[in-house]
Amino acid sequence: MTATEPVVRITAGAVRGRLESDLIVFKGIPFAEPPARFAAPQRVTAWAGTLNALSYGPPPPQSGIFGTDASAGPTEGWLTVNVWTPDLAANLPVMVWIQGGGYLFGTSGLPEYDGGRLARDGSVVVTFNYRVGIEGFAQIDGTPANRGLLDQVAALEWVRDNINTFGGDRDRVTVFGQSAGGGCVAALLATPRANGLFRRAIVQSMPGTFFTPELAADITRVLAADLGLKPDELATIAPGDLPAVADAFMAKIDQYADRWGLTAHRRIPLGPIVDGSTLPTDPWQALAEGVARDVDLIAGHMRHEQRLLSLIDGLLGQITEEQAATALSLFAPGPDGVARYRAASDSPDELYDWVHSDWLFRMPSLHLAEAHTGRTYMYEVTWTAPGMGGTLGACHGLDVPLVFGNLTSGQPAMLLGDDLTDAENLSAQMRNAWTTFAAVGNPGWPEYDQQERLTRVFDTEPTVVPYPEETSRRIWQNTTFTPLPLKTPM
Repeated sequence: MTATEPVVRITAGAVRGRLESDLIVFKGIPFAEPPARFAAPQRVTAWAGTLNALSYGPPPPQSGIFGTDASAGPTEGWLTVNVWTPDLAANLPVMVWIQGGGYLFGTSGLPEYDGGRLARDGSVVVTFNYRVGIEGFAQIDGTPANRGLLDQVAALEWVRDNINTFGGDRDRVTVFGQSAGGGCVAALLATPRANGLFRRAIVQSMPGTFFTPELAADITRVLAADLGLKPDELATIAPGDLPAVADAFMAKIDQYADRWGLTAHRRIPLGPIVDGSTLPTDPWQALAEGVARDVDLIAGHMRHEQRLLSLIDGLLGQITEEQAATALSLFAPGPDGVARYRAASDSPDELYDWVHSDWLFRMPSLHLAEAHTGRTYMYEVTWTAPGMGGTLGACHGLDVPLVFGNLTSGQPAMLLGDDLTDAENLSAQMRNAWTTFAAVGNPGWPEYDQQERLTRVFDTEPTVVPYPEETSRRIWQNTTFTPLPLKTPM
């Protein structure tokens, strides 16, 4: 062992990391064996000698529909973990990140997820890969559902068993995630196998797209039949080739709208499945029943979630009245909801952005906070970032560089613009809140309850106010979020 490449011993063997400035960093440590095809993860086998943990492990096979790297890559070895620690001998709070990506893509090795700046604020930071797309979330008879979630449980078990070696306190683990990663955090709150693996949770912009087994199985059947296969024959396609299959299917998923409803309209073919086993109930019901009452929770969202997605779809600032009317009829909670949106705005762009943001991210996040029976904190980011001329507002994904403090690296950094003065200030606010919460369970503002509804607003001037999206809250207050159903069985 040298001062610049320290070696530590974990349950599976010795690993060598690297000193990077004032941090000790380990990358690409296996936390599970390469799984058999569509199988649950298994505990990693011990190795002889010293494993070099100096570079990220390979990404899992993933979609290329949003400009991500969809190269085939290695056929196994995806399930690896990365650790940033200020002090191997300390007893610091632990922050475990779950990246998003629509349940279709995502890898821990992206520069926006570098944990260095958060770790310098006094935490041990952990990131990891989990299976996405068909490998992780397709419902296939004879295989466990929610394989991506099972990977996450395995990673958290690895943290429980090993994090003390890296200077982390395994009794102060906070799991946090954004977008699909936030949905996974919400799912883990309701997952019995994850019970006791984390003390606190931060849910950033969770999508409300959880699936019934019937819908998930039907989507897989149709996808496989499109290739002339049965669902279990998808294993005959190499893992690196499956994402292209899913991408081609995504391009025509809207033709199944009569059968699959809103999941087809929003082109979201995969997600956590309320299978009655790994995930016995959806997170809203589970939390309302007192599950995870001992877990402290932060939940929140962005003000203009949909704008980034509209930009990707080529629709930003170009919504017609017909498109707005269709969006309202599909996603608003009934005719009364449509009327209440209409009473508040007559702008097609605003209505389209508003109802999509509410249905997909904002109201699922709010309802999760309101369902939780434990200590709960609510936030909203309202800061209009100057990137793209400010047209994206406080859009989906803007919170990632702010929370990690990586303001000049990774794709989300382009949202921030050139003048980073306000971004640095806001990032310092969010990092302080997240790390303080991880350390002591209180982010620095009052708890949320359904009387005062106090909410932390992240903007150039920080405030605490009653939940600021009151019109949306009232429109959706009598709506119950449930798993998406199969509308027309075969």
